[in-house]
Amino acid sequence: MKNNLTHSEAASVFNKDESRVNWHDETLWFVREKRDKQAFMTDDWEQLREAASKIKDNVLSDMHRYLEQFESNALKNGIIVHWAADAAEHNKIVHSIMQKNGINQIVKSKSMLTEECHLNEYLAQKGVNVIDSDLGERIVQLRNEPPSHIVLPAIHLKKSDVSTTFNEHLGTEKGNNDPQYLTEAARLHLRDVFLTRKAALTGVNFAIAETGEFVVCTNEGNADMGVHLADVQISCMGMEKLIPERKHLGVFLRLLARSATGQPITTFSSHFKKPREGKEIHLVIVDNGRSNQLGRPDFRNSLKCIRCGACLNTCPVYRRSGGHSYHVSTPGPIGTVLAPNLDKKANSDLPTACTLCMSCTNVCPVKIDLDKQIYAWRQELTKDGYTSIVKTAVMKAAGTVLGSPSMYAATTKMATFAMKKMPFLVNNSMNVWYKNREMMTPPEETFKEWYRKNKKQKP
Repeated sequence: MKNNLTHSEAASVFNKDESRVNWHDETLWFVREKRDKQAFMTDDWEQLREAASKIKDNVLSDMHRYLEQFESNALKNGIIVHWAADAAEHNKIVHSIMQKNGINQIVKSKSMLTEECHLNEYLAQKGVNVIDSDLGERIVQLRNEPPSHIVLPAIHLKKSDVSTTFNEHLGTEKGNNDPQYLTEAARLHLRDVFLTRKAALTGVNFAIAETGEFVVCTNEGNADMGVHLADVQISCMGMEKLIPERKHLGVFLRLLARSATGQPITTFSSHFKKPREGKEIHLVIVDNGRSNQLGRPDFRNSLKCIRCGACLNTCPVYRRSGGHSYHVSTPGPIGTVLAPNLDKKANSDLPTACTLCMSCTNVCPVKIDLDKQIYAWRQELTKDGYTSIVKTAVMKAAGTVLGSPSMYAATTKMATFAMKKMPFLVNNSMNVWYKNREMMTPPEETFKEWYRKNKKQKP
């Protein structure tokens, strides 16, 4: 389902249901608090963050060598490695693997990269039946919606929403909102999928250059179920998922689940190194703008991201505007940084959906300077002419006024007079600010007037 609204427009739609917005906000903050408890219980938490950041710095500074090392070792292990320059090539490669093996059905575990590449839609157009096996992903797939969160894809839905969806598509009892009942219905529904699919697709959390293996982290075990029962395994990874050595993996596994959901570790951390006899493992390594981001000094650190979702859980804008308001596969602060790299024009609205409160930077397990990057995007997008004509004109006028003390003083007096005597000039439907906020009471005097009157008085 394509969202053609800007962030502010879509957020306004989401905010019409105030009780749902409050629930969404509180639920995500609950996850954030779980993360904080885990961080405080881990004595070396800040050392782990620093170590992870430095390891990723090392990877980014020598990306080409680590990619070559990883590919060489993966090929020695019997993994078939493919390279994709962009989303279109990624999708074609996945489809060609299925065509070669005569397969037109696939079970897929969670993969934000395939969401980024819109693989499901592409395969559906080619006549391939795709079933998402992650529970949250399956729920939104049945509803024909994209995920709203990179870790909690159905976080925008309540139990009653899931019950209605399952009643419509799986024939469950109408009005039964019991989570255990709904989960068991999903388990029965997916069991046949696991048993009958000849191909399974997963994402990749970490790829180890030293050994040529990759690691997939899940809480439901659906990735394991899919690939262990299928003849063909296809795993798709962004090229930034590399870490140099296996000993580094422990650093990231200790950070990932704690940051994502407040767990000490994910339930399943599965290593894939070589195919079983008679089976195939295909690994698709994707660029899709990542090398371009790597070449941007202001934004390259965004490639450190391990997709934990901590920045979404803490972001006051994301929590109260919903993931779908971002109209990209990766919402929230990290999506705000990544999306303009792919399409400046289409995603120029996202960097303004931020208060620059720095909460995202403070919780990031790999210390990405998200607030600085969002601010840098604002500057670059404005410089390149991707702001609206109205906003550009307003900001130029504001710059003129703020750059002239006399003009500023005159404008302040006019504004104060208007708010006191003619409030309708400010409090009207044309003022977007007023639509969502109560206007302040006009001051009796300006600070400059107060200072002139009181500067000679002693404390």
